[in-house]
Amino acid sequence: MDNEQNEQTMSTEKEKSVLHETISFIIYIGVVFLLTYLVIHYVGQRTQVSGSSMEATLSDGDNLIVDKISYRFHDPERFDIIVFPYKYEKDTYYIKRIIGLPGETVQIDEAGTIYIDGAELKESYGREVILNPGEADEPIKLGEDEYFVLGDNRNASSDSRDPSVGKIPGEDIVGRAWVRIYPFDKMGFIRHQ
Repeated sequence: MDNEQNEQTMSTEKEKSVLHETISFIIYIGVVFLLTYLVIHYVGQRTQVSGSSMEATLSDGDNLIVDKISYRFHDPERFDIIVFPYKYEKDTYYIKRIIGLPGETVQIDEAGTIYIDGAELKESYGREVILNPGEADEPIKLGEDEYFVLGDNRNASSDSRDPSVGKIPGEDIVGRAWVRIYPFDKMGFIRHQ
Protein backbone atom coordinates (compact mmCIF):
# COMPACT_ATOMS: atom_id res chain seq x y z
CA MET A 1 0.00 0.00 0.00
CA ASP A 2 2.85 2.37 0.84
CA ASN A 3 4.35 1.78 -2.60
CA GLU A 4 1.08 2.69 -4.25
CA GLN A 5 0.82 5.93 -2.24
CA ASN A 6 4.42 6.85 -3.06
CA GLU A 7 3.76 6.32 -6.78
CA GLN A 8 0.62 8.49 -6.61
CA THR A 9 2.50 11.21 -4.73
CA MET A 10 5.34 11.12 -7.27
CA SER A 11 2.86 11.26 -10.17
CA THR A 12 1.07 14.25 -8.61
CA GLU A 13 4.40 16.03 -8.05
CA LYS A 14 5.43 15.41 -11.69
CA GLU A 15 2.11 16.82 -12.91
CA LYS A 16 2.55 19.88 -10.71
CA SER A 17 6.12 20.31 -11.97
CA VAL A 18 5.02 20.10 -15.65
CA LEU A 19 2.17 22.53 -14.98
CA HIS A 20 4.53 24.92 -13.16
CA GLU A 21 7.05 24.81 -16.03
CA THR A 22 4.30 25.36 -18.63
CA ILE A 23 2.96 28.40 -16.75
CA SER A 24 6.49 29.75 -16.30
CA PHE A 25 7.16 29.36 -20.04
CA ILE A 26 3.90 31.15 -20.96
CA ILE A 27 4.74 34.02 -18.59
CA TYR A 28 8.26 34.22 -20.02
CA ILE A 29 6.92 34.43 -23.61
CA GLY A 30 4.39 37.07 -22.51
CA VAL A 31 7.13 39.19 -20.91
CA VAL A 32 9.31 38.89 -24.05
CA PHE A 33 6.41 40.04 -26.27
CA LEU A 34 5.60 42.93 -23.90
CA LEU A 35 9.22 44.11 -23.81
CA THR A 36 9.50 43.82 -27.60
CA TYR A 37 6.33 45.89 -28.00
CA LEU A 38 7.58 48.57 -25.59
CA VAL A 39 11.00 48.78 -27.27
CA ILE A 40 9.53 49.00 -30.79
CA HIS A 41 6.94 51.63 -29.88
CA TYR A 42 8.83 53.79 -27.40
CA VAL A 43 12.59 53.20 -27.61
CA GLY A 44 13.72 52.04 -31.05
CA GLN A 45 12.40 50.99 -34.42
CA ARG A 46 13.99 49.02 -37.23
CA THR A 47 13.87 50.71 -40.61
CA GLN A 48 15.36 50.01 -44.02
CA VAL A 49 16.88 52.63 -46.31
CA SER A 50 15.33 52.65 -49.75
CA GLY A 51 17.08 54.65 -52.46
CA SER A 52 20.30 56.60 -52.74
CA SER A 53 19.33 60.00 -51.31
CA MET A 54 21.64 59.57 -48.29
CA GLU A 55 24.70 58.18 -50.14
CA ALA A 56 27.50 57.88 -49.09
CA THR A 57 26.44 57.98 -45.43
CA LEU A 58 23.63 55.44 -45.84
CA SER A 59 23.05 53.11 -48.78
CA ASP A 60 20.04 51.46 -50.36
CA GLY A 61 19.20 48.33 -48.36
CA ASP A 62 20.88 49.42 -45.11
CA ASN A 63 18.92 48.31 -42.05
CA LEU A 64 18.94 50.73 -39.13
CA ILE A 65 17.65 51.06 -35.62
CA VAL A 66 16.04 54.46 -35.08
CA ASP A 67 16.37 55.93 -31.58
CA LYS A 68 12.87 57.12 -30.65
CA ILE A 69 13.65 58.26 -27.11
CA SER A 70 16.48 60.85 -27.30
CA TYR A 71 14.30 63.69 -28.55
CA ARG A 72 12.12 63.36 -25.47
CA PHE A 73 15.09 64.77 -23.53
CA HIS A 74 16.63 67.24 -26.00
CA ASP A 75 15.77 68.94 -29.28
CA PRO A 76 17.08 67.70 -32.62
CA GLU A 77 20.41 69.25 -33.60
CA ARG A 78 21.89 70.42 -36.87
CA PHE A 79 23.31 67.51 -38.91
CA ASP A 80 21.28 64.86 -37.06
CA ILE A 81 19.95 62.18 -39.42
CA ILE A 82 16.24 61.84 -38.73
CA VAL A 83 13.30 59.71 -39.82
CA PHE A 84 9.88 61.27 -40.48
CA PRO A 85 6.70 60.21 -42.33
CA TYR A 86 6.11 61.28 -45.92
CA LYS A 87 2.79 63.11 -45.69
CA TYR A 88 1.42 61.94 -49.06
CA GLU A 89 1.98 58.19 -48.76
CA LYS A 90 0.86 56.03 -45.85
CA ASP A 91 3.56 53.93 -44.13
CA THR A 92 6.33 55.69 -46.05
CA TYR A 93 9.14 57.30 -44.10
CA TYR A 94 11.98 59.54 -45.24
CA ILE A 95 15.45 59.68 -43.76
CA LYS A 96 17.33 62.98 -44.14
CA ARG A 97 19.87 65.23 -42.42
CA ILE A 98 18.79 68.34 -40.49
CA ILE A 99 20.29 71.49 -41.99
CA GLY A 100 18.03 74.29 -40.68
CA LEU A 101 16.75 74.65 -37.11
CA PRO A 102 13.60 76.34 -35.74
CA GLY A 103 13.58 80.11 -36.18
CA GLU A 104 16.34 80.12 -38.81
CA THR A 105 16.15 81.27 -42.42
CA VAL A 106 17.58 78.87 -45.02
CA GLN A 107 18.50 79.75 -48.58
CA ILE A 108 20.49 78.03 -51.33
CA ASP A 109 22.00 80.22 -54.06
CA GLU A 110 22.51 79.37 -57.74
CA ALA A 111 26.05 78.18 -56.97
CA GLY A 112 24.64 75.56 -54.58
CA THR A 113 25.86 77.27 -51.40
CA ILE A 114 23.65 76.86 -48.33
CA TYR A 115 23.06 79.93 -46.15
CA ILE A 116 21.65 79.95 -42.63
CA ASP A 117 20.48 83.41 -41.54
CA GLY A 118 22.63 84.90 -44.31
CA ALA A 119 25.86 83.14 -43.28
CA GLU A 120 27.35 80.32 -45.37
CA LEU A 121 26.89 76.92 -43.75
CA LYS A 122 30.16 75.03 -43.36
CA GLU A 123 29.37 71.35 -43.80
CA SER A 124 30.88 68.37 -45.54
CA TYR A 125 27.96 65.96 -45.91
CA GLY A 126 26.77 66.85 -49.41
CA ARG A 127 28.43 64.71 -52.09
CA GLU A 128 28.29 67.35 -54.80
CA VAL A 129 27.28 70.91 -55.60
CA ILE A 130 23.52 71.43 -55.40
CA LEU A 131 22.24 71.89 -58.96
CA ASN A 132 18.62 72.67 -58.06
CA PRO A 133 17.92 74.79 -54.97
CA GLY A 134 14.17 74.20 -55.46
CA GLU A 135 12.00 76.18 -53.04
CA ALA A 136 15.15 77.29 -51.20
CA ASP A 137 16.17 79.59 -54.04
CA GLU A 138 14.13 82.09 -52.01
CA PRO A 139 14.67 82.44 -48.25
CA ILE A 140 12.69 79.87 -46.23
CA LYS A 141 11.86 81.05 -42.72
CA LEU A 142 11.42 78.14 -40.31
CA GLY A 143 8.73 78.36 -37.64
CA GLU A 144 9.03 77.68 -33.93
CA ASP A 145 9.10 73.88 -34.31
CA GLU A 146 10.14 73.40 -37.96
CA TYR A 147 13.26 71.86 -39.51
CA PHE A 148 14.83 72.06 -42.97
CA VAL A 149 16.31 68.74 -44.15
CA LEU A 150 18.48 67.63 -47.06
CA GLY A 151 19.67 64.26 -48.30
CA ASP A 152 23.45 63.82 -48.40
CA ASN A 153 23.19 62.91 -52.11
CA ARG A 154 21.84 66.39 -52.80
CA ASN A 155 21.04 65.98 -56.51
CA ALA A 156 19.19 62.69 -56.01
CA SER A 157 17.11 63.62 -52.96
CA SER A 158 13.52 64.67 -52.42
CA ASP A 159 13.83 66.87 -49.33
CA SER A 160 12.81 70.27 -47.90
CA ARG A 161 13.59 71.93 -51.24
CA ASP A 162 10.63 70.03 -52.70
CA PRO A 163 7.17 71.39 -51.74
CA SER A 164 5.88 67.81 -51.30
CA VAL A 165 8.30 67.44 -48.36
CA GLY A 166 8.80 71.05 -47.23
CA LYS A 167 9.49 72.04 -43.65
CA ILE A 168 9.40 69.18 -41.14
CA PRO A 169 7.39 69.81 -37.95
CA GLY A 170 9.21 68.60 -34.84
CA GLU A 171 6.18 66.56 -33.79
CA ASP A 172 6.51 64.50 -37.02
CA ILE A 173 10.07 63.39 -36.29
CA VAL A 174 9.96 59.68 -35.43
CA GLY A 175 13.55 59.58 -34.20
CA ARG A 176 17.24 59.74 -34.94
CA ALA A 177 19.15 57.14 -36.96
CA TRP A 178 21.18 55.37 -34.30
CA VAL A 179 22.88 52.19 -35.47
CA ARG A 180 23.26 50.25 -38.73
CA ILE A 181 22.57 46.56 -38.16
CA TYR A 182 22.91 45.36 -41.75
CA PRO A 183 24.95 44.83 -43.89
CA PHE A 184 27.16 43.23 -41.27
CA ASP A 185 30.41 44.60 -42.70
CA LYS A 186 29.07 48.17 -42.15
CA MET A 187 27.48 47.47 -38.76
CA GLY A 188 27.97 50.26 -36.23
CA PHE A 189 26.76 53.58 -34.88
CA ILE A 190 25.69 56.27 -37.36
CA ARG A 191 27.89 59.38 -37.45
CA HIS A 192 25.85 62.60 -37.20
CA GLN A 193 28.20 65.42 -36.30
